[in-house]
Amino acid sequence: MSRWRELAHHLAEVNEVGTGTRVSIFATSASVLDAVAEFVDEVYRRGGMPQVQLVEERYDRSALAFADPETLRAPAPMELASMQWADVHVSFRGMEAPAADLDGTRLGWQREGKGVVSTARWQGTRWTLVRIPSPEWADLIGVPLAQLESEFFAGTLADWAAHRRHLDRLCTRLNDVETVRIVDRDTDLTLRCAGRTWVPFAGDANLPDGEVATAPHDDGVDGHIAFPGSFWFAGTEIADLRLTFAGGKVVDAAATRGAEFVGRMLDAPGARRVGELGIGTNPHVRTMTGDLLIDEKILGTVHIALGRSYPECGGTNESTIHWDIIKDLRRTGRLEADDLTLIDGETIAPILSGREH
Repeated sequence: MSRWRELAHHLAEVNEVGTGTRVSIFATSASVLDAVAEFVDEVYRRGGMPQVQLVEERYDRSALAFADPETLRAPAPMELASMQWADVHVSFRGMEAPAADLDGTRLGWQREGKGVVSTARWQGTRWTLVRIPSPEWADLIGVPLAQLESEFFAGTLADWAAHRRHLDRLCTRLNDVETVRIVDRDTDLTLRCAGRTWVPFAGDANLPDGEVATAPHDDGVDGHIAFPGSFWFAGTEIADLRLTFAGGKVVDAAATRGAEFVGRMLDAPGARRVGELGIGTNPHVRTMTGDLLIDEKILGTVHIALGRSYPECGGTNESTIHWDIIKDLRRTGRLEADDLTLIDGETIAPILSGREH
């Protein structure tokens, strides 16, 4: 069985595709079409109805260049209709090299419309997002494509049943935690999580997958956190981001690149609060790529998401924005959960690494 066919089988299984299942499929570039084709075949084999939309990022850039603000802010009608029609949604997202010099204000407007579509997805469908490496992204970050592909398949076609058992044990332990603290150079952030539920992500919502997450209290985040280096969100490079929190809200934000975009994102309702605190648990994904969907899974990292929280965690913050930002702790950082140190540089606690026995 080819690796793409194995992936297609996994996607159909975790999303319970069967007779009559309506499956919305998005492809963001031609580089992902082999994976899409195998999944379409698998859906038909199971008696489902797949519908494919090509939602190329280059067309988003056309909108940024030429559309008026009202059009930019509006959710794409066909994409929204697809979510409203579907039982299942799977998005195959190629890692496309970002465009240069995007207008941060206009990009923020566009994210508002996209947020409506993503909200419809997680509220109304069973869904998976698949982030697939590309030659362009490998060139961008100076890493061999073969290395990215090897980590992608190892981190995607994992033994998810065993990983879920490990994450269930970890979540049970974390459910008793009152406060999480992130410490590193120019970082000291505390997040109050008492009474909130930790949930596992083990091969179903995002691929590559592997994390546990909760929703901190809306007013329970204080301190500052720095994200050195560059990463990309919505096609925009953000460098050396630093956020300061008081009473749960971002009260100051600075970046050496992308500062205008950051400010625009924070202007969205609910975007100044932390909707998610997540901890990466995937040992097969090791290379920081600057791509948020992949980097947040790396064992030894922690991430916060500004904006919308997960209700299943007990979160109440509402926003069209859900922006994951990853902190790599594998060199000098530390992650504490009450009196339990989960990460101390290169040392990972057995309960987090899965090596308790």
